[in-house]
Order: sequence, then structure tokens, then C-alpha cells
Amino acid sequence: MRTRCLVVLFFLVVIYKIQSQERLSKEEALTIALEENFGIQVSRNVTEIVKNNSSVLNSGYLPTVSISGGSNYTESDAEIAFPGQVDEDGTPVPNRIFEDQESQRFNAGVNLNYTLFDGLGRKFTYKRLKEQYALSELQLRETIEFTILQLYEVYFNIAQLTESNSIFQENLSISKERQKRAEIAFIHGQGNKLAVLNAQVDVTNDSINLIQIKQQLDNSKRDLNLVLNQPISQDFEVDLNVDFVPYIQIESYLENAAENNVELLKQKSNTQINSYDIKISQSGYLPTVGLVGSYGWNLNKSPASPFFPGTNNTSYSVGVGASLSWNLFDGGRTLTRVKNAKLSFENQDLLEQESKLSFNRDVTNSIQNFKNTKEIFKIQKKQVETATYNFNRSQAQYKLGSITAIEFRQAQINLTNAQNQRTIAKYQAKLAELQLIQITGQLLNVDL
Repeated sequence: MRTRCLVVLFFLVVIYKIQSQERLSKEEALTIALEENFGIQVSRNVTEIVKNNSSVLNSGYLPTVSISGGSNYTESDAEIAFPGQVDEDGTPVPNRIFEDQESQRFNAGVNLNYTLFDGLGRKFTYKRLKEQYALSELQLRETIEFTILQLYEVYFNIAQLTESNSIFQENLSISKERQKRAEIAFIHGQGNKLAVLNAQVDVTNDSINLIQIKQQLDNSKRDLNLVLNQPISQDFEVDLNVDFVPYIQIESYLENAAENNVELLKQKSNTQINSYDIKISQSGYLPTVGLVGSYGWNLNKSPASPFFPGTNNTSYSVGVGASLSWNLFDGGRTLTRVKNAKLSFENQDLLEQESKLSFNRDVTNSIQNFKNTKEIFKIQKKQVETATYNFNRSQAQYKLGSITAIEFRQAQINLTNAQNQRTIAKYQAKLAELQLIQITGQLLNVDL
């Protein structure tokens, strides 16, 4: 009675634990990753920085306006002597003393500088900044795509290990039942000790396999929590259903894959940036024309002197001017920059051609890999059917004593391996499909 109570309590605890675990769907995992993943957050911030740099405020098209001002205060004492001079009554003229004489000066001004023409360097620099922003958006998209692939790779690995865990649990239950049967047979004199020992060995091996699978499952869950930026020890269950995208839809993606592939778009953007670098370097051959303007105010307060009274002098000034600068020869630095920019453009053009060739290879490899994994999945499903039928017959014959424990064990192993290989093949086929869709540039647009 006590044993039955313990068994019931154990199953209640297991059921409660399973029900208390949160089920994390693929859609929920994707939503969390897009918001919380560290790599995506960093890439978004980098894109925002490039966006700020590409605004008109950083283009050089706007004028610069500055304000200047100052003040000066001077306090002095003075004594003026009149040697040899006498008054009308013949007495010497006394010295005149001026104490605490204050002089004050104030000035303020507004200055404006504007470049009217700089050899078109500003124009192409602005275009280059805009193209860099477009490139940063492509890099953000690339980060998101590879994060999604990483997410699903870990997610499906958890699903595969979850199924494998169930398979190995069932396998262990079968082995324990066989051990119990061998022990009963031995007690009643219908079997030998060797059969019991062999059954115990198989139970031990199956227990070890289950422990290892459980360890891999726990590790994979921690990996997913890291990708999702969630507490590492958080436990959850995953969705074991897999739906494949109709291949006719994938074929429609392949038709425009070259126009949507993120790597090809990045190389194209880099080529455009290098073409702007040539134009920017060539702007050094042309003159620079600038416009300056100023408005000023000055106030001078002077103290009284022996011969003049104190004065307050206020003045206003307005100035407008233009400047022309043309560097006819700068020692060859502009020529060198132009040559190097053209070589960089040539290198980038070669890289773009290489990317196109790599793209064609990757598409072909991905299509073949996807078809092969789908075919392997179909074969493994049939293999499970065959192994299940063989195991059921072997189990019935074993109970009747028609076959040995070794033959029954082999049928059991064959079924376990077939079931495990089927679940592995299922998720490998889905990952191969995702990799193919990513190459076509439609990973963010397809419902998975």
C-alpha cells in the first residue's frame, strides 16, 4: 500500500511539473528574439548611429553661425605734473591727481560662414552617407536573419531532444519490463541468472543514454535562453509540430533570389560607396568658393582726462565677403587619392562578382541539401513503420519464448534507432528549408 502511494505521488509531481512548465511556441520565441536578442539590439543601435550621421545636419550643406563677445575693464590712477609752470599770481602749478579712473570696453558679434561650392565633394559625401545608411540597414537585416536561423536551430534541437527523451524513456521502460520478466522467470526456475544479468546491463545502458539525452536537452534550453536574453535557468516546453513550406512557394522565391539576397545587396551597396569615393577624391581638382558675413557691436567707455571729458563710444558694423580657394597643385596627394579610390572600386567590383558566383553555388547546394533531407525524412518514416512492425512481432514471440532475449533486444534497439533517426531527419529537413529560404532573401517574409 505504501509503495502504491509513493508511485501515485510521484506521477502527480511529474504531471504538476509538466503542467507548470510554460509552452514556448516558435512565434513567441521569434517575437522575444527580435526584441531582446543582444546582437539585434547592438545592430539596431549601430544602424541608428549611421542614420544620424547621414542626416543633412552632418552633410556640410548648412552654414555655420557663431557668436562672440567680450568685455574689458581697466582701473588706473594718474598724476600729472607741470614743471616750470606758474599761475597768474606766480605760484607753481600744482600736480593734478586722477584716482580710480575706469575704462570699459564691450563687444559682441555674429559670424556666418557658408561654403557655396567645394568641387562637388560635399554632394557625393552626402550621397555616400546615405548609401552607408542603406548598407547599415542591410547589415541589420543580415543580423536578424542569422539570429532567426540560430534561434530555430536551437529551438528545433530542443524539440528533437525532447522527442528523443521520450523515445529513450519508452526504451528504458521496455528494458525494465524485460528485466522484471527475467527475474520472475529465474525465481520460478524457468530462466537462468545470465538472462537476468543481461537484462540488468541493458537497463543500465538505457538509463545512461536517457541521462545523457536529458543533459543535452537542458544544455540546449539554456542556449535558447541565451539567444532570447532570458533567465538561463528558465524552463519551458517547445512545440514539436513541423510544417513545411510548399515547394511551389519556395520556387517562386528562387526566381527573384538574386535581387533579394542580403549578401548580394550588401556587395552592391559597397560598390556604390566606392564609386562615390572616386567622385569625392576628384573634387580636390576643383576650387572652393565660400561666403562670410558678420555683424558687430562695440562700446568703449573712457574716463575723463586733463584735457578731454569722459566719453562713451558705441559702434555697429556689418560685413559681407566671399572667398575663392583653388589648390592648383598639392604635391600629388589628390592624384594619389583618386588612383587609390579607383583601385578600391575595382577590388569591390571583383568581390561583387565573387559573391554572385558564391551565391549561385550556395543556392544549388541548398536546394540539393533540402531535397535530400526531405527524402531522408520520408525514408526514415518508412523505416520506423518497418521497425515497429518487427518489434511488435519480436515482443510477442519473446513472450511466447520463440526467440531469445538477444534477438528481442536487437529488435528493440532497431526500433529506438529508427525512431530517433526519424525525429533527427524531420528537424534537419526543416532547418535545410529555412537555410534555403534565407538565401532567397525571404526569411523575414515567410510564415514559418
